[in-house]
Formats: sequence, structure tokens, C-alpha cells
Amino acid sequence: MNNFSSRTLWRFGYFARLLKTNHFRTAASNSSFPAVFMLLAQYSGRIPGLFVVVKKNRFFTMPETGEDKTDLELYSPHPDVRGMTQLNREAFKRTVVVPALKVKKEIVNTLLKSLKRTVLQRPGLKRVVEDPEDEDSRLVILDPHKIPEFSLAESEQEVLKQLNVCPEVSKYNLELTYENFKSEEILRAVLPEGQDVTSGFSRVGHIAHLNLRDHQLPYRYLIGQVIIDKNPGITCVVNKTNIIDSTYRNFQMEVLAGESNLVTKIKENNIAYELDFSKVYWNPRLSTEHSRIVELLKPGDVLFDVFAGIGPFAIPAAKKKCQVFANDLNPESFRWLLRNCKLNKVGDKVKAFNMDGRDFLLGPVREELTKELPLLKEEQKTSFHIVMNLPALAIEFLDVFRHLLVGEPCSAAGLPTVHCYGFSKHNDPARDIQERAEASLGTSLDGRCSTYLVRNVAPNKEMLCISFQIPADVLYKRPCPDGAKPASKRLCTSKDFTEEKLPS
Repeated sequence: MNNFSSRTLWRFGYFARLLKTNHFRTAASNSSFPAVFMLLAQYSGRIPGLFVVVKKNRFFTMPETGEDKTDLELYSPHPDVRGMTQLNREAFKRTVVVPALKVKKEIVNTLLKSLKRTVLQRPGLKRVVEDPEDEDSRLVILDPHKIPEFSLAESEQEVLKQLNVCPEVSKYNLELTYENFKSEEILRAVLPEGQDVTSGFSRVGHIAHLNLRDHQLPYRYLIGQVIIDKNPGITCVVNKTNIIDSTYRNFQMEVLAGESNLVTKIKENNIAYELDFSKVYWNPRLSTEHSRIVELLKPGDVLFDVFAGIGPFAIPAAKKKCQVFANDLNPESFRWLLRNCKLNKVGDKVKAFNMDGRDFLLGPVREELTKELPLLKEEQKTSFHIVMNLPALAIEFLDVFRHLLVGEPCSAAGLPTVHCYGFSKHNDPARDIQERAEASLGTSLDGRCSTYLVRNVAPNKEMLCISFQIPADVLYKRPCPDGAKPASKRLCTSKDFTEEKLPS
């Protein structure tokens, strides 16, 4: 079986299994994530005031041109804009011929309701305009795709007869401007014919973040300006110019249009955040995943967030009255984490650290677990969760849990639960991420873990989360029994406990 079919079967089968067991949630896509330019279709509603109506024996007749065609290309911008790299809005003006009915203004609303499937429905274009020859009448613009031959069907003529409206269809010259075209229509007209105009797009506050393809780069400044024009609230458009750096999880970007202010405010799951998008990592497509993990927590639980960023796991958990230890290596992320804790009034519930993730696990996490786990009683409901959201590297950190603690294991219910993220290009991503986690931990996780498909990052690249309780024989290194302890006071491994093997 080839890679494509194997992967396709895995994805369908995996979805089905997760849905069946209520484990699966789809990731939001602010954003998204539909084609960017389909989402940006906005219209101004402005139509130039003077048009010419063409009707046999009654109105001045304009000479017909090649544009007098009611085909699917009717609303395409002027062909001369092809290849434009600097936006010239005036070049998009175009006059098209559309069908219209002359109607007394008293019955316009009634006619619109009766012919609602035939009347022009294009957003931003007026369906009713003034009649330049008769102030008591109006011209009702019809959909040229529904009236291809400028002739009404019998059923529509019957409606007009009942309303005492002349069924004769006029030809109306409708001037279209840049404001009337959808952004995908503009870009399809500008880019070389046949090339894809869609692109990944994320909105982060007032910033639109693009990942343009190579063939789109010559048009990047025009694309950026079109996005600002067609999407109210967007005042800055950036394009990623390199891959995400694994150390601080940020990337180089170019401002394509608008202001260069990259400090922004966002809201996710009813929580406000502030950040500098050029210096920290933020992905609006992870909103659902952030919510999914927080929903697993109960008030009083303890969360260790190893790669916390600006706090999308830590702050909602703190607001849920959990005790939170949040860490990030990036000094800028640490600064904005502190700011967002203060902004959301959870500073007293979050202990923040600016350390390497491995040092955080070996230091504050080990100290807290060493102190708290022995105090747990059977009836206590406190759970410990460790979130490791650094998909490019997090699995490599799992070896830290090997004999992280010393002493007798706590109860099975008290063992910390790890939520570790990773990328996979494997035909069976769930199996791949489990095997890599097992290699780092040095033990099997069969029957002791669950995997979640978070989102499709790119063709043949998935982001997943593997969740498991750290097995006691991995987490603990216990002192040898008195009879087996040598003078060196060494710590024992599982080989010294042949009569008390933990199940694999």
C-alpha cells in the first residue's frame, strides 16, 4: 500500500476510533482555517451614482461591447490588472451589463419578496437604484446568472402580471469598482493565470499572518494591502520568512502592509492576552487544544507547564483555581507571561520560571513532586499534570522522568499525568509518537497511553498529543532493602526487587 493510501486510511480510522471513545476534538482554526481569501470577502456597498439604462425605444442605447456577456466571469476585474504588483485601485473599474426591471417605487418591497431568487443577491451591490428618467419608479437589478438571455421565465412573468409590472427586461450598465470585488476575485485576476491564490492565514489581534508560497512572493505587498482593505480590524500584514526557531519558537517576518506595530491584544476562550508577535510564539489554531487540556483539570490540581509561552495553558488553569508552575526559556515569553498573569489577576496562583525545560523538570518540578506526593492520602483527589507543548523537541525531554524521584512510589492515582506534543510524518502517526515516547522513557506504554490528533500542520505532517501517567518503575528510584544494601549506600533499581515486579 502506498504512503498516501496508508495515511488516508489511518486518518479516517483514527478519527472513527477517537469519536467512538469520546477522546477526539478538532482543533479550531481561527482560525481556522479555510482558504484565507474566502474569509476576507468584505464589501463597501458603494455604487457610483450615475448609470445608463439601455432599453429598446425608451432609453438611450449604449453600444454593446465584449463585456455584455452574462457568464460566470461577469464579476471579474478588468483583465488589464493581470501581473500588477503595486495596487492600483482605479484599474479595477469595469462596467458590466445586467438585467433590470422598471417598477413603481410603491411595490418595490413586494416585488423583492416575490422574486427573491431572481433579484441580484451579491453582497455590497444595491438591488434597487433610482430610475434616471422617472422619479416615481425604481430599477430592480436582477441576477444575470438567473436571467442569462435577459428574458424571464413564465412563472416570473406571472408574478409580474399579478403586480401589474411590465415584464420587459432592461439592460442596465452597472459600474463595478475595486470596493465591489471580493479579495479572491482580485487576487485571481492579478496573479498569473492558473496559479493558486489561496494561502494559510492566521489573525492575531490586529495582525494578519501569512505563509506565502514562492509564486506569490512577487505580489506580496499587493496581497497584504488587499487583506487590509477587505478585512476590517486588520491594520498589519506579515509574512513568515523562515521556519520557527526551536530555541525560542519565534521566526523572522516581513511586514507587507500597514503599520509595523507587532504588539497586540488577543482573546482566547474568554481570556485576554497581550504579546509581541515578533518575539514570542502564538498560534490561534491551538485554541481548542488549550481548552481541551484545561477541561481535564479540577480545582486544586497542580499543573506544571514546561514550555508555557505567554500562558495559554497556565492562565486558564490558574483561573480554574489550580496551582500552576509555568516555565519558558524565551525571556520575552517569560516577560509576557508575567504581564498576562497580572492582566488576568492570577499572579498569586502562578509561579513563573525562565529556565531551560530540562532544568525546570530536574529542579522545581522534582522538588514539588518530592514534597507533595508523599503527603497524598488515598481519599485526596489532587492530580498532577505536566504539559510539554514543544512539538519539535518535547519527546526528547521525556528521559528526564527516568528515576526523577527517590523513595517508595506514591499511590497509582497520584502518579503525574504527562501531556506531550510531537510532530509526525509517519504513515501511522499515533504509533510513531508512542514508540518515540517509549524510547525516551525506556518502557512500554501499551494500554497506558492515549493519543490525540491536534491538527494537520502541513501535507503529510501531523501534530499529536500523547497523554500517560508516568509508570512508577520509571519515575521512582527506590533505596535497596536493608538486607541488600551495600556499604556504599547505593540506590536500587528494579533488578533489586525480583519479588515485587510492577506490571509492564
